Amino acid sequence: VAAVLAGLSLLSLLTCGYLAWGSRRTGPGGTPLAEEPGAGAPRSQPHIIFILADDQGFRDVGYHGSEIRTPTLDKLAAEGVKLENYYVQPMCTPSRSQLITGKYQIHTGLQHSIIRPTQPNCLPLDNVTLPQKLKEVGYSTHMVGKWHLGFYRRECMPTQRGFDSFFGSLLGSGDYYTHFKCDSPGICGYDLYENDNAAWDHDTGIYSTQMYTQKVQQILASHDPGKPIFLYIAYQAVHSPLQAPGRYFEHYRSINNINRRRYAAMLACLDEAINNVTLALKEYGYYENSIIIYSSDNGGQPMAGGSNWPLRGSKGTYWEGGIRAVGFVHSPLLKNKGSVCKELVHITDWFPTLITLAEGQIDEDIQLDGYDIWETISEGRRSPRVDILHNIDPIYTKAKNGSWAAGYGIWNTAIQSAIRVNHWKLLTGNPGYSDWVPPQAFSNAGPNRWHNERVSWSAGKTVWLFNITADPYERVDLSARYPDVVKQLLRRLSQFNKTAVPVRYPPKDPRSNPKLNGGVWGPWFKEDEKKKKSDKSKGASKQKKSKNKKKAN
Repeated sequence: VAAVLAGLSLLSLLTCGYLAWGSRRTGPGGTPLAEEPGAGAPRSQPHIIFILADDQGFRDVGYHGSEIRTPTLDKLAAEGVKLENYYVQPMCTPSRSQLITGKYQIHTGLQHSIIRPTQPNCLPLDNVTLPQKLKEVGYSTHMVGKWHLGFYRRECMPTQRGFDSFFGSLLGSGDYYTHFKCDSPGICGYDLYENDNAAWDHDTGIYSTQMYTQKVQQILASHDPGKPIFLYIAYQAVHSPLQAPGRYFEHYRSINNINRRRYAAMLACLDEAINNVTLALKEYGYYENSIIIYSSDNGGQPMAGGSNWPLRGSKGTYWEGGIRAVGFVHSPLLKNKGSVCKELVHITDWFPTLITLAEGQIDEDIQLDGYDIWETISEGRRSPRVDILHNIDPIYTKAKNGSWAAGYGIWNTAIQSAIRVNHWKLLTGNPGYSDWVPPQAFSNAGPNRWHNERVSWSAGKTVWLFNITADPYERVDLSARYPDVVKQLLRRLSQFNKTAVPVRYPPKDPRSNPKLNGGVWGPWFKEDEKKKKSDKSKGASKQKKSKNKKKAN
């Protein structure tokens, strides 16, 4: 099998349920609307709708063989372009930061873990963002949903990073109905925002997937479709906690595993929400000149109901199950509709692709890691991308047996890292939970690992090599067979590492406690306080100096 693999590598929404999309366009009162002028003829700047799901597993879409019904996603993908070689990052913050900047984590300092609610940390302010670039060329920019890119200072908030409006949550998770989140015992707060303030007045206790969809409908109804709009819809679903309105359980009573059943109901609600977003785009005259991009932010979490089968691993790991995502593009502007793209695509690619489509300019001094892949998606051309740095995390060094010797003197294999070059994928350090979790694992009432497939490698192993094109499920490690390829990829890792900026992962700040902020999670770091403190210390040092001078005299 190894020889075959090596040989191949050398070739190197809410209110109305599901409605018919083909129905005649009508206004809020049911009155027929005039047809959109010039429908079918692309205008210069398309409307861009980016929908980011949270923790959706690779298998968890109808067209990947799931038992969970997703008719909207299936239809949109079938009529658009399915991305079947599409990669994201294994966790929330990293994927979101790379989407909004077009840069790898090593180039923003966010290469370790996620941004915690109590950390004085956010996406570095010197990074230009996608909505900022789109605003430069006349786009109205709106964000609905989960931010998770930091908020300790007001300058870190979505409205300060390029969005005209923001309605959603700042943290990584929270209750879908109450919007409360506890980071640790006694450190709890409310997390729903309208622009820069807590959205107490806009909170009607509605399930967040439906509430966010209503907000999207309102934005589309009030905006002029003759002017370009960028809508970033980052749904909370299907991230834990596992909650869904009762009616969505209807088709999934037969699923014994309670986590999988709840997850299925959440995904069913999300699918309906996206149907309603699509209907609103049609109803208000945006659809014919729109580009809809759908993506999950990382792989599914089997212990929370998600399935990545037949891929290996899960969310939080650099196995394919953590980083290979569900993704597609749906648009009347596509040339090759109804096709499958198997070219290499990464979440950083959306930044240059969308700015170029919007007729924007990418400054020469911005060192991007993404590529313009619109022709790859729309016309079926070859991808300009030949490699992906999945990550280098110098803080995560849990591989006790990792060493420079194991990395041929090129790389310290204690460091968690992963890279893809053409067909080859190399992992070092501890890549994380590595089981294959088949559908049978969800057959019992509780989490069941009896059905999981495991590989017990020799103790001390810290390097793996796979031909992903021939072996997408990472079943045959080729590192011992092809040491020269291992060395080549280790050198590439080393080259990338020379361009890395220092890691930003500060300790928690006690001032972040929502109790000190009216019970709300929100910015706590005051620039004025910092200036006052520095002024006081300067004044004190001046006084000290003058006293010392007097003593000397």
